[in-house]
Amino acid sequence: MNEFRIVVLPGDGIGVEIMDACLALLDRVVPQAGGFRLAYERHAAGAAHYRDTGVAFPDAAARACEQCDAILFGSMGLPDVRYPDGTEIAPQLDLRRNLDLYAGVRPIRAIPGIPLPLADPRARDIDFVLVREQSEGWFYGRYHPTAGPVSSDEIAYDIGRITRKGSERLFEFAFRLAARRRQRSARKGRVTCVDKANVHRGFALMRKVFWEVAKRHPEIAAADAYVDAMALDLVRRPWDFDVLPTENQFGDILSDLGAALVGGMGLAPSADVGENHGLFQPAGGTAPDIAGKGIANPTAMFLSAAMMLEWLGERHGVPQAVECARRIERAVDRAFGSGKVLSAEFGGKDGTAAITRTVGDLF
Repeated sequence: MNEFRIVVLPGDGIGVEIMDACLALLDRVVPQAGGFRLAYERHAAGAAHYRDTGVAFPDAAARACEQCDAILFGSMGLPDVRYPDGTEIAPQLDLRRNLDLYAGVRPIRAIPGIPLPLADPRARDIDFVLVREQSEGWFYGRYHPTAGPVSSDEIAYDIGRITRKGSERLFEFAFRLAARRRQRSARKGRVTCVDKANVHRGFALMRKVFWEVAKRHPEIAAADAYVDAMALDLVRRPWDFDVLPTENQFGDILSDLGAALVGGMGLAPSADVGENHGLFQPAGGTAPDIAGKGIANPTAMFLSAAMMLEWLGERHGVPQAVECARRIERAVDRAFGSGKVLSAEFGGKDGTAAITRTVGDLF
């Protein structure tokens, strides 16, 4: 039987609560699937750990992440805990850099039974994926603080960088993803590059590389859009899109907009994927204002774990893991679609424990 080593990083705030709920859910569904096991290795890291010890991401945790099969990540960061330069404690950025997790995969899908902010009935068909390039872009200066001018109390510079290599592998990933999605939905099979090529030279290069890669995948439709126009269209007609590869900062912003379209961050999973490593986490933050109250919505954590299982199953040829991922997705849809649960952010009374129990009962 296959055994996958999973490093568990609960982090801060509600990260701990939703991680515990997720592990409880996995303990129910994985044995039912058969064919594989998950072995967990839990590590402390994040803002609270930095506040208490002066270290945000211990070496032991970093080594474990390098050696494991996948990383299951809760949420890290607290508003009142900062590095001396004023930036947030964010080990997830360190992991993206150190493990070269270049593709930030952010699925945006309407879940049955969830109230949606858009009145148009077609909003029920929202199902697209933002693919955020995570090795460079406007985050490059954060990853490489000595790469540009030195900041001071009077002026600060943030250095951005876009390369052919970074763009090419992002777009190849996006077209492969679109091909897999088309196997599950006949109406899909389209990649739209999101950039600002009319202003920035880096984005002009990015778009040029996009169309070169698109020619290698003639079976997948291709298009491009400026980021400001895409922000408009994601509100006006989000159901028309499929896979949207984009730059690091743009992907960070647009993924939050996308989460709002389907009900909020409590429903937004994500994966940070490289050639050799994968990290899976809810896209939302630590929500310290509700931490400890038992009302955090664990759904995004559940769906992130489903992404992890799908990735592991496809990577290692374990179809039981892929089917386990599908079971989690179907159970989430049934739980909310049947009206059995409604979480606090939608005016419901069901907290973390109730949602976990209901989803687990529907496998």
